[in-house]
Amino acid sequence: MKNIDIKKEKHTYKDSLRELIPYAVIIIVVVLIRTFLVTPIKVNGTSMTNTLQHGDTMILNKIGMKISDIKRFQIVVIKTDESYLIKRVIGLPGETIKYSDGKLYINNKVINDPYYKDNTEDFDEVKIPEDNYFVMGDNRNNSKDSRIIGTIKKEDILGTTKLIIFPISDIGIAK
Repeated sequence: MKNIDIKKEKHTYKDSLRELIPYAVIIIVVVLIRTFLVTPIKVNGTSMTNTLQHGDTMILNKIGMKISDIKRFQIVVIKTDESYLIKRVIGLPGETIKYSDGKLYINNKVINDPYYKDNTEDFDEVKIPEDNYFVMGDNRNNSKDSRIIGTIKKEDILGTTKLIIFPISDIGIAK
């Protein structure tokens, strides 16, 4: 009888392991998705007000910028020494950019900038190096952006974001 009990214990142990396999697969898939495709990210601060609010939770798309170019006015998440910044792309690689008399100039042409919250303080022309971007917050008077930290290397951009998932009242696509 003791031999039968041992077989039952081994059988039960194997059954338990088999039951855990689907959960392990789910955990591995979730980790891979968060690492390489998308991950939630929380807005910290008011530099993107009125578009984004402090505390909004968004989905960071890590793969999107690898399969298509970053475009003007996209919202990007930037890796910094301290943490990350969420900003809007204003200038693209190789362009010149400046604000003069409250107007955005790209390559000496006036460009409509529908995203700023208040008047943007004028700044001198900046030549954006290749593989770099000029980013600004929508709340220009309260934003640590390329005017302060310089242009952003493409390798420091973690991904793009536009989908707000929390709070529930704000679920949807950011402007």
